[in-house]
Amino acid sequence: MKNNKKLEREFYVRDTIEIAKDLLGKYIVRKDGNKKIEGKIIETEAYIGPQDRASHAYKGKITKRNEAEYLIGGHIYIYLVYGMHWQLNISTNKEGMPECVLIRALDKGKIANGPGKVCRYLKLDKSFYGEDLTKSKRIWIEDRNEKIKESDIKATKRIGIDYAGFYWSHRKWRFLLGNKNL
Repeated sequence: MKNNKKLEREFYVRDTIEIAKDLLGKYIVRKDGNKKIEGKIIETEAYIGPQDRASHAYKGKITKRNEAEYLIGGHIYIYLVYGMHWQLNISTNKEGMPECVLIRALDKGKIANGPGKVCRYLKLDKSFYGEDLTKSKRIWIEDRNEKIKESDIKATKRIGIDYAGFYWSHRKWRFLLGNKNL
């Protein structure tokens, strides 16, 4: 455990596509009472702000729902879809630049594949909205010095965003670790 290092702000205020790749192999740690729930990030998706037609911040839109997307990198942007599934996103880039990375899957001994399953496994809800991963005592991301080679990362198009049009729905901004066919 001594090699585990909580990710600091500098990690989150870089290029969003790079962050989406660099999160692969990192561990989300969630403190729930006296126990820890954790899992290795094995699938992410990047959303790059106002120009990205699949982003909640498309055209610079700001709503009560997406305000956390505008926070400096390293904050949780969590929201409910279909009235029942929470989705865990992490803000990236500078404050006012609404970019984020969706955490799509974790390896926790077995796979929690799908953003809703990730949030159920980690016991996340709206109380985590806007939480700062660099300062929080109840959730953070750790680097455990697992070396990920570029050849271990598979890039594919994002899922469920056909409404954004061909160009945006076909950007290969979904990243998977290894040969996982999630």
